[in-house]
Amino acid sequence: MRITSRRKATITFLVLGVSLAGIAAAVGFGWIIVNWREGIKVFLGVIFFGAISAGLVLNTIFLLREIRRNEQHDSFINAVTHELKTPITSIRLYLQTLQRREVDEPQRREFYRLMLDDTDRLQGTVEQVLKASAAGHKRSGAQYVSVDFPAMVQECIEVARSGRHLLPEALRFESAINGNNVTVRGDPEELKTAVSNLLDNAIKYSGEHVDVAVRLDLLNDQRVSLSVQDQGVGIPPAELKRVFKRFYRVPMRSLSHVKGTGLGLFIVRSIAKKHGGRVFAQSKGEGHGTTLILELPRSTA
Repeated sequence: MRITSRRKATITFLVLGVSLAGIAAAVGFGWIIVNWREGIKVFLGVIFFGAISAGLVLNTIFLLREIRRNEQHDSFINAVTHELKTPITSIRLYLQTLQRREVDEPQRREFYRLMLDDTDRLQGTVEQVLKASAAGHKRSGAQYVSVDFPAMVQECIEVARSGRHLLPEALRFESAINGNNVTVRGDPEELKTAVSNLLDNAIKYSGEHVDVAVRLDLLNDQRVSLSVQDQGVGIPPAELKRVFKRFYRVPMRSLSHVKGTGLGLFIVRSIAKKHGGRVFAQSKGEGHGTTLILELPRSTA
């Protein structure tokens, strides 16, 4: 209901803006035609007409952007609320069970393990929001250090495998660097966050059958490329650039069951820009998987 009302409001503002612009154009051109012989009046009329038309266009664009931002913010709040409420409810249930009845030791250990998993999920959501807030702030390059990028990627892959309980063939790593020493100058924690978010995104949108290929390449002497390819739901071509916006989630029915905050790829893009690199997505469309490519400059030190 809320989305439908917003779409109606968007269409209403768009139609209203176009109608007002059309009326202004008709009145302006009509006045110019009637008074075309009087040079000063025509000149002032053209300026006045241009100012009104520009104001109407800018006002319409502003209103549409605000409607979209409000919709994205509401979606973000709903997603974060779900990501926080679900593990809290789970932890509370286990604690009530432990409080109200006797539980044998094996089951008690299992409850503790599940509650720790839920707290990890809570912590991950909070850290994601904090990182998104910090991603927009530029940091001095003097604080950067040389990072062994291939070793960092390998470490992130091992963490993703163990955290998601994946087999080696589900998350494969291939390097075309052939033992060359490839370093990237930057913040190690931020670079780890970017790589981990790319891996988590590929795994999350792979569905039940995870098949992710990670490849490291040297584009030239100055840049290194990390590609993460999944065989999951894919992205429509029109959405390939939008997925890196803050709070944005692709409006596809096949993704309704996938939970998230819409911040992961925004964080990756922000970190890539701060380190002089870029990130972009490739996909043949829905159902054909997605490849996310992160390019970073090599360290000259």
